[in-house]
Amino acid sequence: MEKQEDYIFGTRAIIEAIRAGKTIDRLLIKNEGRGLLYQELLEEVKNAEIPIQYVPQSRLDSITRKNHQGVIAWLAPMEFQSLQNMLPEIFEKGEDPLIMLLDGVSDVRNFGAIVRSADCLGSHAIVIPEKGAARAGADAVKTSAGALLHFPVCREKSILKAVEFLKQSGLKIAGASEKSRRLLPDADLSGPLAIIMGAEDKGISRELEALCDVLVKIPMSGKTESLNVSVAAGIFLYEANRQRPRS
Repeated sequence: MEKQEDYIFGTRAIIEAIRAGKTIDRLLIKNEGRGLLYQELLEEVKNAEIPIQYVPQSRLDSITRKNHQGVIAWLAPMEFQSLQNMLPEIFEKGEDPLIMLLDGVSDVRNFGAIVRSADCLGSHAIVIPEKGAARAGADAVKTSAGALLHFPVCREKSILKAVEFLKQSGLKIAGASEKSRRLLPDADLSGPLAIIMGAEDKGISRELEALCDVLVKIPMSGKTESLNVSVAAGIFLYEANRQRPRS
């Protein structure tokens, strides 16, 4: 079972949390829920654009044996930001945006470590999808050394549409890919830039690869064929930061 402080449960409690402006990171709802209060909850969730995962009773019971009423929610330790609102603000400051997008990175510790590196290495924000992303909970905060409490994270319905928006806004899109022949030190990562990192087992999706302006790989030696995604993300961010002008 997960730590009690990570989640709240009960239909009315979650409705009131949403109305109070609390940021819900994840919401589990029992399949085939019914009743007026249940419908009221769904309406609040829809208005707040909160991701829902429908699960069987047994899944909820495995988290808590208390009277959860068929619904459990995890509160995020911070508010998610809007990529559409944030990007113009970066340009208005006279800065070249450096955005990192995570495609299928679901491990909480990797996510926290990437946020920590992004905060240290000049990134403006991290973009994650509503579904398939690591939870921005207590474990992620700890791994990020607290960076997650203040570093901007944007949660988008579609990473694909987020990349299209960034391209239309003038950002170069660089994808991390072991299949590329272009090595990271040889890639031009200056100017407005978005970096896409994929899951360690699958990499970035073909749809996202097709949108990339350049695919880049990290030069490596030794017998190990790949790096942990959080380590790879730190290396990409370091190189992008190194190529930026110093004030």
